[in-house]
Amino acid sequence: MRRREFLTTSLAASALALAGGAQAAAAEPSKASEREYYQLRKYSLQNGPQTKLTDSYVSSALIPALNRLGIAPVGAFHLSIGPETPTLYLLLPCAKLDVLVRSQLDLASDEQFMKAAEPFWSAPAAAPPFLRVESSLLIAFAGHPKLTLPAADAQPGARIFQLRTYESATPRDHARKLEMFHHGEFEIFRNAGIAQVFYGDTLIGPNMPNLTYMLSFHDLAELNAKWDAFFGDAAWKKLSTSARYGFEPIVSKVTNLILSPAPYSQV
Repeated sequence: MRRREFLTTSLAASALALAGGAQAAAAEPSKASEREYYQLRKYSLQNGPQTKLTDSYVSSALIPALNRLGIAPVGAFHLSIGPETPTLYLLLPCAKLDVLVRSQLDLASDEQFMKAAEPFWSAPAAAPPFLRVESSLLIAFAGHPKLTLPAADAQPGARIFQLRTYESATPRDHARKLEMFHHGEFEIFRNAGIAQVFYGDTLIGPNMPNLTYMLSFHDLAELNAKWDAFFGDAAWKKLSTSARYGFEPIVSKVTNLILSPAPYSQV
């Protein structure tokens, strides 16, 4: 078997096995084939002209090539509030795991992509377009199997995104937190008027076990007001203090980032 085929098959098998174990307690079980996969990339950048080179590469070369592979819509976000700025986050959703995990290999054989990406790929070591790239592979929650685009705004661009990652101390706590979403948390977000973009359980990545989800708001004032509504909801108070979920802190660490969509973002 060729190395490329072996890599794709191995990653697919590992991801599906992990997904089955992590979401066994979900209230709305679903076939894995009905749920999207996400690659979440973090490009650590440095201030200067190279940030423009990276933006140009992502907008003109990478996103069009990913779309040709069936990876769409691609989200691109600059970190507005959080550590380590400047940072660019990319969200790559795809229904087919094998397409997602071998996308880097396929891009290298895409002549149109390679031509458009040449300035980025040929940047000298003394002036690299980025410092490092980190990547995680996630599977969509059973109860929110596909990415949901925010509703169209009357004021284009007037929107922020909140990216939240919950780490848990143990696999049991992680499974309980997944279960909470399926046992009422989705509905509480909806009742608070919060736009839910995606939910992903991390299959491969750092600081596992963890999950990541994204919400969308018009601005920080709306974010704060709608979170107040969420925490003030009687259903949340009942859910979070129940014997099943309130027996210990089932989330040990929260990473909370505020992102602004890049002009070329498809999300």
